Amino acid sequence: MVEFEHREAKETDRGGSGLNPHEVVLYPLMTESTTRLIEDENKLVFIVNLKANRTDIKRAVEELYEVRVSKVNVLITSRGEKKAFVKLYPEYKAADVAIKLGLL
Repeated sequence: MVEFEHREAKETDRGGSGLNPHEVVLYPLMTESTTRLIEDENKLVFIVNLKANRTDIKRAVEELYEVRVSKVNVLITSRGEKKAFVKLYPEYKAADVAIKLGLL
């Protein structure tokens, strides 16, 4: 019979990298295309920490902006930054958050 080593759970095993919300979200991105996403698709766009994963981003946005996040898509830009597209639940308006942030 083969015995397996017991391994302790790491922070990343529980769906987080241990970053606090202010370390995760670096700044909101505001361009013509992100304005269209805010208005048409109820999405906000942020530049986030390269070490942050989707769970970290969702938790940080929900905590910082007091909204519920439906979905998070991420990509690494050619400039080496991580961009997060955060879709909010319909009961929360991305435009309201953008106005609170001074983007619109």
